[in-house]
Amino acid sequence: MNDKLDGKIKAIFFDLDGTLLDVDLDKFISQYLNLLAQSVAHIIPPKKFISKILKTSKAIEENNSRKTNEDVFADLFFPLEGHTKEDIKPFFDKFYEQDFSKLRQYTRRKPEAKAVVQQAFDKGYDVIIATTPLLPATAIEQRLEWAGVADFPYRLITTIENSHATKSLTHLLYYDQILDKIGYPADACLMVGDEDKDIIAGRCGIITFLITDKNKEFSPEIPEPTFKGSLSDLMPLL
Repeated sequence: MNDKLDGKIKAIFFDLDGTLLDVDLDKFISQYLNLLAQSVAHIIPPKKFISKILKTSKAIEENNSRKTNEDVFADLFFPLEGHTKEDIKPFFDKFYEQDFSKLRQYTRRKPEAKAVVQQAFDKGYDVIIATTPLLPATAIEQRLEWAGVADFPYRLITTIENSHATKSLTHLLYYDQILDKIGYPADACLMVGDEDKDIIAGRCGIITFLITDKNKEFSPEIPEPTFKGSLSDLMPLL
C-alpha cells in the first residue's frame, strides 16, 4: 500500500458522521425522531409518525434516481393524517430552526477535522461533503458547524434536496451521481469514511480511506479500502 496519494487525485469526498464529527448515532437518531415527532404531535401520534418516517426513509434508500430524495419523501409521506406538505412544512421548518440544535449534545468535535479539511483545500483538491442525503441542507449545515468545518467553499454537499439516490450496499447510484456532477473519473477521487456504505465506493473505482477509530467488521462483499487509519493519518497522504 502506497504512503502517498496518486497524483491523479483531484477530489476528496468526506463522510460527515463518524468521520469529521464524532456522533453517538443510536442516541442521535432516537432523539432526532422523538423531537421531530413532537413537532407534529398535535397532528399525528408520535409512534405512528416515527413508523411512517422510518418506512419512508427506507424507500429513499431504493431511489432509482428519477426523482430527488426530497420528492420521494414527499410522495410517500404526504398527506399526513389528511394534512398536505404545505400544512406540515412550517412545523418541520420550526423544528430545524429551534430544536435540531438540541441534538448537538450527542456529538463531539474532532480536533483534527478542521486541519484535515483545510489541508485538502490548501493542496488544491475539490472537496465534497458526501454525507448520507436523508436530511435537509439546514440539518447538514448545522452538523458541519458542530464539527468546526462549516466555513469552507465545498464543491458539493449532498442533501435530501439535491440528491437522487443515497448510500446503499445494493447499488452505486449515489457515487455515480456525484462523479457526474463534478466531472471527474472515479480514480481521480478519494472517499474518506468510517462505514461500509462509504468504502463500497471502491466498487466504482474510487480510491478509499477507512477511518478506523472504532473497530468495525464489514462483510466480504465490501472491497478492501485502499488506505486505513485515523483522520490524522490522512494528512500525510494529501
